[in-house]
Amino acid sequence: MKKTFPTTNHRTTTRHDSYLRRQPPWRADHHWNPRFQSNHLYYRPRLPYFIVNLRLTHRLNLRREEIETLIADCKPNPDKFSFQPNESITASLNFNNGTDAISAVVWFWESRLSECRHELSPEFIEMNSDNSKHGDELKARLRSVFMSHVKELMEGKEINRWIKEWDRLSKEIKEVNSLLGKPFPVRVQDENIDRKKMLDGEKNLVEKRLKEFEYAMENILMYLEENNNNNDDDDDVNVIRFGERFDWEKICNFIVRERRRLEDGLPIYAYRKEILQQIYHQQITVLIGETGSGKSTQLVQFLADSGVGANESIVCTQPRRIAAKSLAERVREESGGCYEDSSIKCYSSFSSWNKFDSRIIFMTDHCLLQHYMSDKNFTGISCIIVDEAHERSINTDLLLALIKNLLSKRVEMRLIIMSATADAKQLSDYFYGCGIFRVPGRNFPVEVRYVPSEYEGRSHSSVVDPYVSDVVKMATEIHRTEKEGTILAFLTSQLDVEWACEKFEAPSAVALPLHGKLSSEEQFHIFKNYPGKRKVIFSTNVAETSLTIPGVKYVIDSGLVKDSRFDPSSGMNVLKVCWISQSSAKQRAGRAGRTEPGRCYRLYSEADYQSMETNQDPEIRRVHLGVAVLKILALGVKNVQDFDFVDAPSTSSIERAIGNLIQLGAIKLNNDVYELTPEGRRLARMEIEPRLGKLILGCFQYTLGREGIALAAMMANARSVFCRVGNEGDKQKSDCQKVQFCHCEGDLFTLLSVYMEWEVQPQNWKNKWCWENSINAKSMRRCQNTFLELESCLESELGLVVPSYWRWDPHNPSIHDKNMKKAILSSLSENVAMYSGRNQLGYIVAQTEKHVQLHPSCSLLVFSQRPSWVVFYELRSESNEYLFCVSAVDFQSLYSLKPPPLFDVSKMEEQKLQTKTLVGFGKHVLKRFCGKGNLLGHVSRIRKACMDERIFVDVNFDENHIQLYACSNDMNTASKLVNDVLQYEKKRLHTECMEKCLYHGFGSSSPVAMFGSGAEIKHLELEKLPLSVDVFHPNVNAIDEMELLMFFEKNTSGCICDMQKFTGMVKDVEDKAKWGKITFMTSNAAKRAAELDGEEFCGSPLKIVHSQSAMGGDTTFSFPAVEARISWLRRPIKAVGIIKCDKNDVDFIIRDFENLIVDGRRYVRCAPSDKYLDNILITGLDKEVPETKILDILRSATSRRILDFFFKRGDAVENPPCSMIAETILKEISPLMPKKKPHISSCRVQVFPPKPKDYSMNALIHFDGRLHLEAAKALEKIDGKVLPGFHSWQKIKTQRLFHSTLIFSPPVYHVIKGQLEKVLARFNNLEGLEWKLDITPNGSHRVKITANATKTVAEGRRLLEELWRGKVIVHDNLTPATLQPILSKDGSSLTSSIQKATSTYIQFDRRNMKLRIFGSPDKIALAEKKLIQSLLSLHDEKQSVICLSGRDLPSDFMKQVVKNFGPDLHGLKEKVPGADLRLNTRNRTILCHGNSELKSRVEEITFEIARLSNPSSERFDTGPSCPICLCEVEDGYQLEGCGHLFCQSCMVEQCESAIKNQGSFPIRCAHQGCGNHILLVDFRTLLSNDKLEELFRASLGAFVASSSGTYRFCPSPDCPSIYRVADPDTASAPFVCGACYSETCTRCHIEYHPYVSCERYRQFKDDPDSSLRDWCKGKEQVKNCPACGHVIEKVDGCNHIECKCGKHICWVCLEFFTTSGECYSHMDTIHLGVD
Repeated sequence: MKKTFPTTNHRTTTRHDSYLRRQPPWRADHHWNPRFQSNHLYYRPRLPYFIVNLRLTHRLNLRREEIETLIADCKPNPDKFSFQPNESITASLNFNNGTDAISAVVWFWESRLSECRHELSPEFIEMNSDNSKHGDELKARLRSVFMSHVKELMEGKEINRWIKEWDRLSKEIKEVNSLLGKPFPVRVQDENIDRKKMLDGEKNLVEKRLKEFEYAMENILMYLEENNNNNDDDDDVNVIRFGERFDWEKICNFIVRERRRLEDGLPIYAYRKEILQQIYHQQITVLIGETGSGKSTQLVQFLADSGVGANESIVCTQPRRIAAKSLAERVREESGGCYEDSSIKCYSSFSSWNKFDSRIIFMTDHCLLQHYMSDKNFTGISCIIVDEAHERSINTDLLLALIKNLLSKRVEMRLIIMSATADAKQLSDYFYGCGIFRVPGRNFPVEVRYVPSEYEGRSHSSVVDPYVSDVVKMATEIHRTEKEGTILAFLTSQLDVEWACEKFEAPSAVALPLHGKLSSEEQFHIFKNYPGKRKVIFSTNVAETSLTIPGVKYVIDSGLVKDSRFDPSSGMNVLKVCWISQSSAKQRAGRAGRTEPGRCYRLYSEADYQSMETNQDPEIRRVHLGVAVLKILALGVKNVQDFDFVDAPSTSSIERAIGNLIQLGAIKLNNDVYELTPEGRRLARMEIEPRLGKLILGCFQYTLGREGIALAAMMANARSVFCRVGNEGDKQKSDCQKVQFCHCEGDLFTLLSVYMEWEVQPQNWKNKWCWENSINAKSMRRCQNTFLELESCLESELGLVVPSYWRWDPHNPSIHDKNMKKAILSSLSENVAMYSGRNQLGYIVAQTEKHVQLHPSCSLLVFSQRPSWVVFYELRSESNEYLFCVSAVDFQSLYSLKPPPLFDVSKMEEQKLQTKTLVGFGKHVLKRFCGKGNLLGHVSRIRKACMDERIFVDVNFDENHIQLYACSNDMNTASKLVNDVLQYEKKRLHTECMEKCLYHGFGSSSPVAMFGSGAEIKHLELEKLPLSVDVFHPNVNAIDEMELLMFFEKNTSGCICDMQKFTGMVKDVEDKAKWGKITFMTSNAAKRAAELDGEEFCGSPLKIVHSQSAMGGDTTFSFPAVEARISWLRRPIKAVGIIKCDKNDVDFIIRDFENLIVDGRRYVRCAPSDKYLDNILITGLDKEVPETKILDILRSATSRRILDFFFKRGDAVENPPCSMIAETILKEISPLMPKKKPHISSCRVQVFPPKPKDYSMNALIHFDGRLHLEAAKALEKIDGKVLPGFHSWQKIKTQRLFHSTLIFSPPVYHVIKGQLEKVLARFNNLEGLEWKLDITPNGSHRVKITANATKTVAEGRRLLEELWRGKVIVHDNLTPATLQPILSKDGSSLTSSIQKATSTYIQFDRRNMKLRIFGSPDKIALAEKKLIQSLLSLHDEKQSVICLSGRDLPSDFMKQVVKNFGPDLHGLKEKVPGADLRLNTRNRTILCHGNSELKSRVEEITFEIARLSNPSSERFDTGPSCPICLCEVEDGYQLEGCGHLFCQSCMVEQCESAIKNQGSFPIRCAHQGCGNHILLVDFRTLLSNDKLEELFRASLGAFVASSSGTYRFCPSPDCPSIYRVADPDTASAPFVCGACYSETCTRCHIEYHPYVSCERYRQFKDDPDSSLRDWCKGKEQVKNCPACGHVIEKVDGCNHIECKCGKHICWVCLEFFTTSGECYSHMDTIHLGVD
């Protein structure tokens, strides 16, 4: 067995005992020098011999071959050498001669110092001698070697290189100075000034670094020369101090480190001596050093080297453990060999066993604060450095306050406060005006550009805030326009960063994320190089100070950060986006100038920057003060308000913290002074938040100590345990992975389950396990470290032994669940919330009575549970407020809390909303119940009646029910009010009718039929009496729809069958007081309604007038319509005119018109008006001359300005009703219109009722755009015509300009704007066409085109119609069932995304189930393709959804599925090959892509799990059967009236059958035993407009056929008009058809026969000659024509008669001739000229 010898320090020694401790054993690898021969035959006395041990340093281990080479080169060579097994000694060299040994030592040092051949430390040992002369000789020679080396360094190449750098900088500065004197542009000069500043700074730093190096070398020389380097000069400080004995290894290491400092060139090195002098002379120093200056690693070494403040331990505090550990490692590495091995320590957690016996100690500020509680004098500490003071954590502020008080007692102690961006002035003032020293960083100039974004005025998207897209756009622009260099963009959250990385696209760039939740490996990507690609880094504020990224040249500063603040009034941590501080803005900009000049783009204005806070508020003003107050009280402070804070928190925050501690039982009030309770003292000694400490102690009471510690550790890191990063697919996968850990009791139990699972994994498997389960391995390690620290603290400070095993089992419920919930409740008793009773309201926080939702990541949502009472760890306010880290608690436990809760549990329980479900109503009843604002009105009335604003009504259209939420006391009242409204809406649907015109195009002149339920004709109005009234009210918004309709029903005793509410978007409606139109079943009811005109309603009188036209059945033209205006006078013109002019011009104009002739025949006479000073009366005018022509003549006859001219007019004459006028005009022009189906309109006439002062009446004629020639002829025909019944002066004047108008809604206009502009540009080239584009009040764009020919208008409108109509999507697979999902939330999101991606607009016509796409043709094609694919996919998904909640399924059913088949359902996929399955945890569903058989198989397997866990759970039936086809319902449709379910196609077939078979009216529900009429709303939903029209025509035919002869159709073929048959006992009356204008007798149903009875007329119709024969009887002057037999009559004259057949007959002999001459010749010859 080989013996290992202990190592000693590195000092050279000649002590014999030292050698005895190091004497190597005889070794097989011992080497003898061949020139020496051993002689064992003779005894020789023991002679002195010498050993040189070669020691290994901390830096490098040399290989054996390298050491042998060194020994071989050694001068002189050793007599023998051997290799040692010792870890510190690598070889031993033996010398017989002391001088040779000394020379060898000197050689090794020379080769190390000058040649840098090795890093071995030679050690000289003299054996068998007490002579010290060799030691003195060695010391003298080594001093000489080291001094020579130092002097060589001070004059060597390293110094010369920096001197050359200094010369180069001086030369560049001189060149720049010369440029500044030349006339360059301002921009160039600014660049030169910046460059000069940069060069001056670099030159100054080089100079200072050289001086610092010189100071250090001089201190080493003084020491080597054995001059006392402990300078007694109070004004000077030595930068390096050594001990009394020479330690050559340490001196060498000091030299090496100093050379490295000169080379590295950290900015703080240049100011070392100045800093040390200030610290030496001042007790307190505030040191401000920019990031990268080296202050954190170098200052502790400066102090340790110089001895300033280093009499005892130098303590440097950090806000975080990881920073303390990493800095300790870094300093230990940099100062290797300069201090003893144990000179640098790190205490990352507090322990009473921590010793302050090291030169440098790094620790957290919390750890030092804990130490203060046990040692208020900080014994063993001579200097405290508080680093990163700008973070101003609570611990930092408390520590500063305590040290301030201590410094007056320990005047020798030094305090240094370091920071990069802290408010130095504030800290200096707090510490009695102490000195401030600023160390500049090595920044290059950074150009700051303010580029304000406009996101403040834009609406926010559902994913990220608009500023994120602005950052991405700016990054894209910089990449496109700027030179190479890394881009660093600052965002606010992980979500923003990931979204930006996903959206940023550039071929030659790589987008990289940087945020706190990335693993170390993922964060390392930002330091990699990507050849040929620019790095674009999107980061949270972690890149502001925590990391330095090389190569950053461009910074994009959004100016925003997510900041968490505690609100004392609500007890809530509000996490929201807010402005950064100015110091943060400077830090961000500085990131662009680390290695070269850079540029910072600030996405805000300079004014915004100036309005920012100078520095961020300290943590003590932003967070809960429970920990701080507890520590302050533990320190013996009686009144917390009197504590000397650096920044005093608000009084309310302190009071809130005191209240929390009282509630935790940590403090109590004793004689008006707050004191710690025994439990409070224990909490104060624990390194954790009081609530978590209370949780741990509470768990120990229930023998769940290990669980309590794990819970506390996981809660402290709860935000980052679960990884949910990447794209949407990755996030869904993470959600599925989480399900397996979710516990039904909530998030805290879930976190504990995760830790327990993680802990049992093998150490080398933990990271992989975390990756596979979407767990943050870094957070789990942090939790484990916290666990171990808490475990150690509890054992050392409180004497609590932590069990090594778990008692709680997450898979098996036990008493431990209940006990753990009690412990959790006692620690979070102030964070109690009660379920409000409604999911949308969430939970009521007991302390604030605010309604807050569960966080979307809450485990309780996996089980679809809403426990009545929960506790939460914190309230988070992001986009909304959420309860975070929630767990259920038992209601009874609230009563056993000690101290009792601060709220009344029973009173809160009474506030809980109860739920009542109202069923039995169809979708349309529910839709009408909701209406446009109806639901809000109903809820408002219910709340007012019950005096409770928390009442809600939720309508579920999928399941056709209403959920009513109200307190138990108000439920009956609220339920009655809701049910009354529903029953009324149900009644309205049953009585609803359509007002259908029998034929179209004639306004109100057409008879109408009321088409209602059962597709029956409920009423036929042939007298053309109005059935509808228009309702006006001064305050239409104040009218309650239901109250108004009930008002009319009550006062008219009539049935309201339709109501159309005015939307305010109808064209040409100027009366804004119009509420809407109400249609009654009968004209009598409408008449009684009109009589209510002037009745008061809602505080104002109603205006009620009959509607002008029947709107119900009108159809639009099949081609774009054109319009023409016509007018005629209603007030006669007098031959007197009036000239309007300026009153000062009256006399001049009269003089000019003295000899004026207007009509070419007579002179006019002028005189001033007696009534108006600016009017002139003019007589002698011709009334037939147009006013415009006269005005032109008058203006040409004078130089004065004539404003207007018009004839004086008489009183208005009475004209026929507007409807009769319209019918008359239509009758005049209809002969010129083509003959086609009467119910299809070729033209329409609309006559406008005149106002009292109107002197003419106006009408508008609408023509089918294809009939431009017919329209022109029609207008030409009626121009100048006087209609029947009008005066001769009421001639029609036609406007020969036709116009047409189209309105584009805002979304349509947005996507077709470019195309519309092109069409309008084409209009400019069309002769005779004018156009105008304006915006309507509702934001729509209106295009009005005008031309002098209908053809031109029609052509123009056709082009506009192509844009206005869009493209209708026609696809075989787009059935109504496929289109239905587009109305869902997923469908809305789908259309929105396609619209955004394709720049189109998608419109869905619910009535006709048609999709239209608007946009350019290429984009429409792309959108159509995407939409069809997406709709089919969405339909498939809807059809393949397997629900994992509800239907009596277990609440943990989804977790059971995951447990059985895995988070990715791989086990289920193996059992059902071919099925594509995906778990949706948010909706608790499985999406199954495949055929119906696969879905059934998946359902069967999954629900088998539910049946095994709950035997009473049964599988649901596949669905009901259709009563018509008796098959399973497909594409089901539920009837509104009775609620029975049918196949939609079967219902359509039933309607089509009724159309073909008129005997099947009314149409009834085919369900057995039902027979209810199918409602009109069902027909409207099921049928297209064309089919509905066919059904109406069929119903009309059935109505006439079943009227028992009461009604008949017009006899004209295909004429749809109907007339009432005259009663048998009444005279016949004519029926003039308004469609075909034929006249029919209403009694005998043939053409009308005035003055002849129906019987006689029918007889004449049967035998037309019978009347002639009767007439001829007894008349001698009547005979028959001998040629044709026609009756001829001789009245007077000669006997020559000409028959209608053309024959000339002799009356005497009845002989006929061809000509009259022949007849007369015959009479002269035969009858001798008898006449």
